[in-house]
Amino acid sequence: YGEEILLIDTAGLRRKSKIKESIEFYSTIRTLKSIDRCDVAVILIDATQGLEHQDLRIIDDAIERKRAAVIVVNKWDLIEKDDKTARAFEKALKEKLRIYDFIPIIFVSALMKQRIYKVIELAKEVDAEQNKRISTSELNDILGADIKVFPPRSRSGKEIKLKYITQVKSKPPVFAFFCNEPKMVDDNYRRFLENKIREHFTFSGVPVLLSFKQK
Repeated sequence: YGEEILLIDTAGLRRKSKIKESIEFYSTIRTLKSIDRCDVAVILIDATQGLEHQDLRIIDDAIERKRAAVIVVNKWDLIEKDDKTARAFEKALKEKLRIYDFIPIIFVSALMKQRIYKVIELAKEVDAEQNKRISTSELNDILGADIKVFPPRSRSGKEIKLKYITQVKSKPPVFAFFCNEPKMVDDNYRRFLENKIREHFTFSGVPVLLSFKQK
């Protein structure tokens, strides 16, 4: 449809304990380099195996490298299912993903060619999400209201004042929060702000970075 899309296939990452030969070592290095090259990492998991520890490691590698991601559950044709199976499977996956529960999930069957083209569509949607920019006025109006209801608290009792918010870049999106005590904003409150950003502006499949600066 007039678009050029580059697909980079990989041999997949294996457990380090199983990497005994140099070819496996270089395969792993190539996979990590492929993640570095990509705009959207499509992480393929086996529906019959579920989300394994190694799958989480790959997801971790992608997000650590600030890459947008999509999870594709393959071999969906092998699962006995009814109208509630996909929702239950997705809920179980989200619980395992925990802090990565913002990554969208799609169920496919490569063998039966079910929904395989929707993977490309979803990857394009996620890529659009990571290129999105939110206006400064919108951020301050919407997030400012959340901060007013639930302001940050410090262990020392000193008041932390978040005064101004702006998006400084996209792909990945970075939001700068200007405040009087940037070093006193704890991880829990950072997570709260990230959740609020996702609640209001989505950023599905996209790592969101928060920066706190001295006003």
